[in-house]
Order: sequence, then C-alpha cells, then structure tokens
Amino acid sequence: MLTRRALRVAGSEVVGPYTLLRVERGKLDPGIPGQFFMLEVPGRLLPRPMSLCLATSSELGFLIDPIGPGTRALCSLAAGETLRILGPLGNGFRLDVERPLLVGGGIGIAPLPYLSERLANPPAVLGFRTAWHAEAAALVPNAEVVLEPTYVTEVLPPGHDVLACGPAPMLEAVRRLTPNAQLAWEAPMACGYGACYGCAVEIDGELKRLCVEGPVLAAA
Repeated sequence: MLTRRALRVAGSEVVGPYTLLRVERGKLDPGIPGQFFMLEVPGRLLPRPMSLCLATSSELGFLIDPIGPGTRALCSLAAGETLRILGPLGNGFRLDVERPLLVGGGIGIAPLPYLSERLANPPAVLGFRTAWHAEAAALVPNAEVVLEPTYVTEVLPPGHDVLACGPAPMLEAVRRLTPNAQLAWEAPMACGYGACYGCAVEIDGELKRLCVEGPVLAAA
C-alpha cells in the first residue's frame, strides 16, 4: 500500500517560466514514465499532482508551472525544507514500442525527459507559445521545437509510435492524426486515487477518472 513520505528538497532551478524542483529520493520508487505523484506542501490544504520529470539514484525532479497558490508554494520551497509525496500513481506509458516519437506541448513536456531516458532518447517534437517557454526543451534530447503559430501536428513525421502529453486541444489533434498514439491527459486532481472524481474528463462520451484509468490512455 502506498503511503505519503516526507522528503527533503534538494534544490530548484528556473527553466524559462517553469521551476525544476529537485527532491531527495530516499527509497521512493520513480515508477513508470507518465505516472504522477501528489506533492503536498506543509500547511496547505490540498496536494498537487505532478508528473516525474527526472530521476537519478539520489533525486527526483518535477517540472512545475507556478500558476496558482499551490504550485507557487511548491516552487518557493528551499533546499532542506520538506514536503510530503504520495506515489507513483495512475497508469503510465507503455514502453514496448518500436519507433517512439515523443510529442509535447508547454508544461505537458514535464514527463518527457524521464520517458526519453527510458526509451534511449528517441526523437521528439515539442511546441511552445514563446521562446521563453521553449527553454524547457533543453531537458528533452533530440527535440525539434516549434513555436506558435506553428503546431506540433504540422511537423509530425509519419511511421512512428507517438507518445504525447500536453493540453487537450493538442492531444485531440494528435489523436486524429495518429490513432495508435498514447496520450497523457491533464486534469485538476484533489486525491490522486479515485475517491473524489475531480479529475473525470469526458472522452468519446464516457467519463474517465484520469488518476486511476489514466493519465495515459490509448488514443483509440
């Protein structure tokens, strides 16, 4: 049974508009790329779901977009402070693919560095709003970067096994082009294990709880 662990912050770095929060790993299992962890700052009511971005023998890294009070609190943690972590949770990407191509949009690239490492650094296509946001592409080897108004779907090469994460409109567009893709969906989460139904999204007329049935779902 998974339990919340109190882990110390090792440090953080600014990556464009994002923050890469590094946490001492301890005995925590990094799980499968695409799974997520619930990160809880002491004194705050709700934890925040975060995909694992980087994993070493001693640290875990989470790429965070500080857009609200919860994520800003995570980004402001200093080395030596502690936070509580629950995970890994949910379903990740299947890694048994022959010709992987990673596709990401904005903060949706968060799970791709860890996924890239596990797949021996395959090609990637990443889309961002601005060059400032695109600084995060340095975390993903072998990445082609496009900026708006160009979209990732305009430059996808054929014949690959697509593994994608990003905003819903991007995932829907990728889904139409590559029906065999694996798509990591995004949604707000309060619990992370299926109790609150806060992360339910409608896909093809059916509600899916992304924390237990996802976040990674087959496009088909």
